[in-house]
Amino acid sequence: MCCLLFEYQSFIEMADPIQLKDEGNKHFQAGEVDKAIECYTKATKLCKDKKVLAVIYRNRSACFLKKWYFHFNPDTCIILCSPSAIDVDAADVKALFRRCQALEKLDKLDMAFKDVQRCSTIEPKNKTFLETLRRLGAEIQAKLKTTFSTDSRVQNMFDILLDEEMDKDKKEKAANNLVVLAREDAGAERIFQNNGVPLLLDMLETGKVEMVLAAIRTFAGMCTGHKARTMAIIHLVGIDKLCSIMAVDNEDIALATSDLFQCINDSLTGGDQRIYGKEEALVLDASKDLKSILMALLEMVASKKVSGHGRDQALNLLCRNVPRKDKKDHDHSKSLFTIDHGLKKILKVCGQIPDLPDQLPMTENTQLIASVLLDKLWDDLRCDPERDHYREVCDEYIKGKFDPNDMDRNIHAINALSGLLQGPFEVGNQLVGRQGIMEMMVALCGSEREVDQMVAVEALIHSSTKMSRASFIITNGVSLLKDIYKKTKNEKIKIRALVGLCKLGSAGGDDYSMRQFAEGSTEKLAKQCRKWLCNSAMDTKTRKWAIEGLAYLTQDADVKDDFVEDEPAMKAMFELAKSKDKTILYAVACTLVNCTNSYEKKDIMPELVQLAKFSKQHVPEQHPKDKKDFIQKRVKRMLKGGVISALTVMVKADNLLLTDQTKEMLARVFLALADDAKDRGMICAHGGGKALIPLALEGSAIGKIRASHALAKIAAVSNPEIAFPGERIYEVVRPLVSLLHPERDGVQNYEALLSLTNLAGLNDKLRVKILKEKALPEIEQYMFEDHDHIRQAATECMCNLVTCKEVQDRYLEDGNDRLKLLVLMCAEDDEKLQRAAAGALAMLTAAQKKLCTKMTLVTLQWMEILQRLILHDQPQIQHRGLVIVYNILNSDDNELAKKLIESEILEILTVIGKAMDNPKRQLVIDVARTCLVKAMDLGLIKPFTTPS
Repeated sequence: MCCLLFEYQSFIEMADPIQLKDEGNKHFQAGEVDKAIECYTKATKLCKDKKVLAVIYRNRSACFLKKWYFHFNPDTCIILCSPSAIDVDAADVKALFRRCQALEKLDKLDMAFKDVQRCSTIEPKNKTFLETLRRLGAEIQAKLKTTFSTDSRVQNMFDILLDEEMDKDKKEKAANNLVVLAREDAGAERIFQNNGVPLLLDMLETGKVEMVLAAIRTFAGMCTGHKARTMAIIHLVGIDKLCSIMAVDNEDIALATSDLFQCINDSLTGGDQRIYGKEEALVLDASKDLKSILMALLEMVASKKVSGHGRDQALNLLCRNVPRKDKKDHDHSKSLFTIDHGLKKILKVCGQIPDLPDQLPMTENTQLIASVLLDKLWDDLRCDPERDHYREVCDEYIKGKFDPNDMDRNIHAINALSGLLQGPFEVGNQLVGRQGIMEMMVALCGSEREVDQMVAVEALIHSSTKMSRASFIITNGVSLLKDIYKKTKNEKIKIRALVGLCKLGSAGGDDYSMRQFAEGSTEKLAKQCRKWLCNSAMDTKTRKWAIEGLAYLTQDADVKDDFVEDEPAMKAMFELAKSKDKTILYAVACTLVNCTNSYEKKDIMPELVQLAKFSKQHVPEQHPKDKKDFIQKRVKRMLKGGVISALTVMVKADNLLLTDQTKEMLARVFLALADDAKDRGMICAHGGGKALIPLALEGSAIGKIRASHALAKIAAVSNPEIAFPGERIYEVVRPLVSLLHPERDGVQNYEALLSLTNLAGLNDKLRVKILKEKALPEIEQYMFEDHDHIRQAATECMCNLVTCKEVQDRYLEDGNDRLKLLVLMCAEDDEKLQRAAAGALAMLTAAQKKLCTKMTLVTLQWMEILQRLILHDQPQIQHRGLVIVYNILNSDDNELAKKLIESEILEILTVIGKAMDNPKRQLVIDVARTCLVKAMDLGLIKPFTTPS
């Protein structure tokens, strides 16, 4: 009983938080940290006074710091070491500093820095706070440098990828981060040096798509622009290994591996221009590796183990890297090697029949890509013996497949011939002319097997491109095609037979007098094509043939009009143009060119027409619906139907089926669509401006000119920042400058100058870009042009460029008439030309005071011209003239300024300056008054004073 009473009395005594605090202080001073924490903790539960409570929390924090409690329980450390004193008094520096110390021990340096920063703000002279602030700042910078250094980032990614227990998402993120690091030379080198190749090989072995893609893309980054590293990676990974990865049935993996092979090729063939120094001796001859890659790709072309996507990419790589890119390069040994070791393999791909068993895996694009490769190899040959060898290999292959007892081999040969007809037509056409070939096609059309009919009809379609061949088939095959069309129930054969008839019916082109079929027949064929085109139940490959038919039939103006009026059919074609099947691109482009009449037209002289009629020669006739007003109506309908969105998707196609010829046709269509200035805003809104840039930079010479002209039309009347957003605006400059050439016509010159004027008015970076593209001499040349509009446009462009120092220096040079030309232009009657020249002269004389004196020496008429400018009716021209006057007064040439004031110009300035304020002419009045003030400052005139 006595014991219980004693404990109760002790509790009452210790229930006072002040006593508990004091007791805790004694324990802390005696080094008894645990007992001190116990007292402070009890005190926090009893204390009601917030200020006292803050002190208790602060003292307990000191105990925790001394005991390093956070080493045992870091999660609760901040709660215990963040004193409530801060909540009570935000300026409690002791509490803030103790929390700073706790956070520093936990390596939370940024949070600790904020606390000590607050302490130093409250007590700016406290040396402890200032020293801690400096030290933490240095530690944070060092930590950031370490954390974000390339070595650290690479090692972090490796640690995550090698950790078997790591979360899947984190591993994938780390793998993708490696891709980003590999795109930087420092990162690529660190990955390679840190034994990254074995790790990447392990990622490939996982078989997981994301990991494989990341590994391949990382290898691509490591190989880009570094020959030595590329050769090392080839030998560590192996060409066969890379080929096996590209062969898998996954489009993304096949494409990524193809990109890797392209990076390897670019690095090994001299794309790497770096100087290696000591490493140069380690860079061995890469010819052996390049030959091994070429052989491996050729093996992939005809291998059954390769997927359709892998085969496509192997063919794409051969197309890109085997034929010469520059015909001036005499070395075409890769093409000769490919013909010797791979031509039959490519023909084998062309001859595949997907409907038969045991065929090579292919996509819908494979056979046409193979045809493109055949064509590129043929074009790369340099002499007749080489071409004869090419024909002999093809002839031997086709003949070797014919077998009277094996129909499958026969149709394989005919299909391979179709591939040649779609590629090097000259070779295919010669083979078609061989005895028995055409007869075999006609015989196959009558076969009972549908696959035979399908292959034969396609071969007939491809072989009737030339007028002479079409005439033969019209005589011998039209009835057969009609019979197949009427009797077959197979829609795939029926539509092909229809396309054959369409092609034969359009053999006369757009010559109205050369119709092959009876009146109305082509319209009936086109109607059936449109019907199939709109049938969404049919597969894309079959509907594609409907567009093939329209590509031929739309040479007839009646068919063009009917097609653009059929909005569902037109939209169906646009949707198909956006599909993955890129074999459709050429047919769509042909149809669009026909509908817009943007094909090349020869001007027919009336005198020659009369002469031809007199000599009873054939004279081409234009269809009444091919006149300008009908074309414009068709263009409006196509724009309304969504043609621009289809074109932009077609241009984006990263596929060799987007050939230079197809690009040229798309450029022609764009140019036709941009003819009316009212439509150019719609073209920009749907991405047409962006799509034109690659067409203007790559492709055939004619295609690039057409695309550049379309760009000029858009940039001349649109806001370039909206039409070409972001960095694309700088890519437009080069195509526009390419139109400033004597071989281009006047309209192209004029619209290019207008566009460059528009761009030069935006910012200095664009002006510098125009100068870097060496446009300045051409613009100066056009300022001397006889054509008024071109001369005016060139002068306006120069007016926007004279702010550049390089341009000013050219006007300062002696021995030329540049400045004289500008001065004389200020006296022209053409107000637009006068305004541009005066503006250029005003800016030049403001920027370069020496030009003020020089302009008075280039012509004796300078004073008269200047007076004419400042008396002009147009405020803009008058203002520019007055600015020139002010620049002369401000030029430090006192004699010239005196001469100016002694002339009639003073009287003119006085009259203008005394005029009443007028919002419409205020700018002019203000400049005149400024000139008078300047003259007074120079002591040339005295202020008017009234007598007292």
